[in-house]
Amino acid sequence: MRKKTTRQVFSKKRTPLDELTGVRNILIFVFAVSGVVNVLALTGSFYMLQIYDRALTSQSIPTLLALSALAIGLYLIQGILDVSRSQILVRLGARFDQKLAPLAHKVVIDMPRFGFSTAEANERGRDVDTLRSFLGGQGPIALFDLPWMPLYVAFVYALHPTLGLLTIAGAVVLTLLTLLAEILTKKHSVAAQKAAVARASISDSHARNADVIRAMGFSNRAIARFEKINAEHLSLQTKTNDVAGTLGGISKVLRMILQSAVLGVGAYLTINGDLSAGAIIAASIASARALAPVDLAISQWKNVVGARRSYTRLTETLTSLETDKPVVTLPAPASSLKVERITVAAPSTGAVVLSDISFELKAGQATGIIGPSGGGKSTLVRALSGVWPLLRGHVRLDEADYAQWVQDDLGRHIGYLPQEVSLLDGTISENISRFDPKADGRKILEAAKAAGVHEMIVRLPDGYETELGPNGTSLSAGQRQRVALARALYDNPFLVILDEPNSNLDADGEAALTVAVQSVRDRGGIVIVVAHRPSALSACDTIGVIQNGKLAAFGPKSEILGQNGIAKVANPLPLKKAKGAA
Repeated sequence: MRKKTTRQVFSKKRTPLDELTGVRNILIFVFAVSGVVNVLALTGSFYMLQIYDRALTSQSIPTLLALSALAIGLYLIQGILDVSRSQILVRLGARFDQKLAPLAHKVVIDMPRFGFSTAEANERGRDVDTLRSFLGGQGPIALFDLPWMPLYVAFVYALHPTLGLLTIAGAVVLTLLTLLAEILTKKHSVAAQKAAVARASISDSHARNADVIRAMGFSNRAIARFEKINAEHLSLQTKTNDVAGTLGGISKVLRMILQSAVLGVGAYLTINGDLSAGAIIAASIASARALAPVDLAISQWKNVVGARRSYTRLTETLTSLETDKPVVTLPAPASSLKVERITVAAPSTGAVVLSDISFELKAGQATGIIGPSGGGKSTLVRALSGVWPLLRGHVRLDEADYAQWVQDDLGRHIGYLPQEVSLLDGTISENISRFDPKADGRKILEAAKAAGVHEMIVRLPDGYETELGPNGTSLSAGQRQRVALARALYDNPFLVILDEPNSNLDADGEAALTVAVQSVRDRGGIVIVVAHRPSALSACDTIGVIQNGKLAAFGPKSEILGQNGIAKVANPLPLKKAKGAA
């Protein structure tokens, strides 16, 4: 897992088991049921022992019928318990999924904080699926049965020490095979998993840039790139499967050899008068049952390793996952935004992008953030919107640090329009209202009108109930940007952050943007606008210049910008304060 840059809420390790109340008691119960099932599994051995040594020698039909009826009854009980524990594990897997899937999805939403790519974030969802599938399969059954092996070995040993030692030897050999499977498959399986993530990442990238790939004629090269990583993944997966298959075949052969050896040695002991005929069959059945869990564990080892790896990743993620701390609900901010010496690093690399940034804005102010590309402007707005964590410093609304807010409560007071506009699969009204199930239609209309997009929306066949499709592909780039602006303005947030809000707008759109920024100021909000085109800064009263990760200048627009809208500063200057700024 990548280096963590977020403030940790939990200091102790937090595992998937911690998310389910009573799960340990359930596992203990399943283990106890497994014990009863394994005791009942000796029914066959006892039955054969009694048939050969009692029923046949006494020639008693009633004895045979009684033994058979008792064996059938015990088999039925064993079957019911076996089915019951399987159903319990299947439902436990469903409970894992029900509880952990939302947390895994939170990782997808918070992936900038973790430094995950989309493929890595989605992998946490697959980890939940892996655990659920594993719990509903044969892997846990083998693991629950393994501790009861000594029961069968003791039974065989009680029949004759030689047969007991032979069974122990077989168990040791198969256990060593299991350990060998772990050693030989670990390296390849980990590499195969990384290749799978890389393959998913490339596939996702190609899907998002399909238009560019096709238009510019490098489809074949894109496919070749995918084929290369796919071939690597298949090669590693094949090696893992080959090892598991080979060891599985060896274990089956060894188990058959052991069963034959038990019969052979048992026959020898019977010839010498040291063992009864019934004991031969009973020992053969019990020795096979003793080794069955090991054989099953080897055949399921790939799933066991996959589930363990998924469990480990989920444990690391849950330990790092910030959760909403129980705090006093803070009042809506209404007076100021303070940025106090913040330093910000890119979560994916840990490289510092912004350093020692400070400024203050009062209610009713709007500031434009300008500067050369790559200087850190978008990083600043990601930090101010709470998307990226801070390495140092504080961002405060009305003196309250962001850390004192529950994230969703804070988000209701922030309107954020990112540089890369992305709308969610749903209707226009759902997107504008941020998918609030109790959305107020009046507020939706107000936000749309404030963004100057109401007339465009009502001209659509379904108006506000128009389905946008994935990423809002049914709209043009300019339309998507204006709908996203309406989303940022919904419910009159105190702090509105706009990153290149006019990059896809025409003249009418830019005019609507200026009106929207001014309306936020007029109602006592604060606006931060990142822009390259001066037209986006018309309604701003202050300007900040970001250069090389530093705040080169900050002050009234007239002092920072010339008449042509170009910054007067080309190199870092001492910080200028706006009127009323700290």
